[in-house]
Amino acid sequence: MRPSAAPVGAASAMLLVGTSTAVSATIADYPVFTGQALRYAIAAAILLAVVGHQRLPRVRLTARDMLLLVALAATGLAGFNLFLVEATRHAGPAMIGTVIGAVPLVLALVGPLMERRRPAPRTVGAALVVALGAAVAAGLGSGSLTGLLLSLGALAGEVAFSLLAIPLLPKLGPLRVAAYPAALSVPMLLAAGLALDGTASLRLPTPGQAAAFGYLGAIVTAAAFFLWYDALRRLGADRAGLFAGLVPVGALLTTLALGLGQAGPADVAGTLLVAAGVVLGLRRPKVRSRAHRRATDAAERTIPAPSP
Repeated sequence: MRPSAAPVGAASAMLLVGTSTAVSATIADYPVFTGQALRYAIAAAILLAVVGHQRLPRVRLTARDMLLLVALAATGLAGFNLFLVEATRHAGPAMIGTVIGAVPLVLALVGPLMERRRPAPRTVGAALVVALGAAVAAGLGSGSLTGLLLSLGALAGEVAFSLLAIPLLPKLGPLRVAAYPAALSVPMLLAAGLALDGTASLRLPTPGQAAAFGYLGAIVTAAAFFLWYDALRRLGADRAGLFAGLVPVGALLTTLALGLGQAGPADVAGTLLVAAGVVLGLRRPKVRSRAHRRATDAAERTIPAPSP
């Protein structure tokens, strides 16, 4: 695979996720958790069909694998949605977006520690720029303490979505890691809907809502999840995490494309900061040229050896 493929995949995944904001507005009247269950059920069906078509080698899931998959589904998918929905009742979108915009910074710090290496100062600095850009684009909103805590819960779910996948990717690959938690999250979300909304959460969507769920399931979930996990495997959590800042950019571009709003100064400034942070984080540290290394080696060889 070309070196540029992984960054392009990560950017595409987060931009696609960003498009869900405008699409979700068309299903605002549908029960939230049932809708998310439909979305993940569609994605799981597509991804599992691709796994079968690819005829991937069979793998035997250990107890540890199952625990990680269930935890990923419970936190990164079902838990994230639960915290996000509850947060909207106590805080505005600006505050929630600002908190979740810290995902690149958290991944830049925690990701390398999971791999038993030190966080790269350049990547951490770039993640700070990306998080700042996401916060500016979100409007640096305010809300209650409860809203802040729930937003932090959503942030934890978003981080778990990547970090819990890292130990699974070498064995299962991005297709299975995208498919299995999506399938596992469906009964969790249905149970959450029944617990919070009762039987009113179980109803058929209208044709327009069904089309929206089809897009969310096939594009925003199945395609974007696969692209993200493939990039995560190749780039590592810290560098891939920089692209999480592109989610509000995707939302902005979709809003403009559909004529649902206009870009303000904060949107433009935030987008530029995110772009600058991503570019900074992906730049490799400068290394000495080959000519310089050859000259250094030659100089070292000319130094007289110490007498015995």
